[in-house]
Amino acid sequence: MQDPALRTQSKGRPLSEAETTFATDLERIYETGCHDFTLVVEQLNARGIARPSGQTGDWTIEIFADELKQINASHDAAHAEHGVGA
Repeated sequence: MQDPALRTQSKGRPLSEAETTFATDLERIYETGCHDFTLVVEQLNARGIARPSGQTGDWTIEIFADELKQINASHDAAHAEHGVGA
């Protein structure tokens, strides 16, 4: 049995509500077999999915990449400050 403490070892902090919603929305898109980022961005726009940063406007490949980079950078900073495990 897995140690419960290891369940979140890759998280530097808990996900925000917006990040959790975004992750769920991405999973729904990936479940359709859509894995090409250009098509993922099209689906984000077609489904009206909000950006986890709270910014508004249409999704682009650059914005998609930037949103993911912002989330990753935030987790990296939390790891640096607090170690692993949210």
